[in-house]
Amino acid sequence: MLDLHDFEFAKVLNSEEFDYLSHHAKRVSIPKHTILFYQEAICKDILLLGKGEIELYMYVKNDQKIPLYALKEGEQCVINTSSTISQTPAIGTAQSLSDVEGWMVSEEVVKYLMHRSPSYLNYVFSLFTIKLDALATLIQDIKFKKLDSRILEWLHAHPSKIVQATHEEIAEALGTSRVVISRVLKDLEKQNFVKLHRKAIEIL
Repeated sequence: MLDLHDFEFAKVLNSEEFDYLSHHAKRVSIPKHTILFYQEAICKDILLLGKGEIELYMYVKNDQKIPLYALKEGEQCVINTSSTISQTPAIGTAQSLSDVEGWMVSEEVVKYLMHRSPSYLNYVFSLFTIKLDALATLIQDIKFKKLDSRILEWLHAHPSKIVQATHEEIAEALGTSRVVISRVLKDLEKQNFVKLHRKAIEIL
């Protein structure tokens, strides 16, 4: 298991800052399959993961479960951190995939470190950047997958197997951009659902 001083941000804290963290951090052990916090709940503490793995996911309409990302040892959860610092509802649920060990630190401790240590502040911002990039990619993928069905439904609503329409016209009809429509149509063509022609789409 990682010790507190093994975390990347801890290596750049001065002795006073690290002593403050060590004094206030609470060692915890969490069994496998434990819910650490629920979607829409407000987190009270932040977990510094020293051992194990945690899954972050969210539920959308029709109770569809969407995995967001996994948290591994040496990391600090962005959703957990954001909810704790801002005291706003978490956008996802966290569940341990294995037995977990680590340290819980309070909102006050994190805010103290963010105020006193530029290095820790940069560390937190870097976490947000990495995870937000991953989430943005995930959201785009989800959007494209849903758009597949919407495009096919729109095409099948026409009486002819060859639909006379530009990508821009489809985009306007479905409330998205031409670039997105073109990308999804190319994917559908690769899957042999449609064949693309100039200003027309053939349903296969």
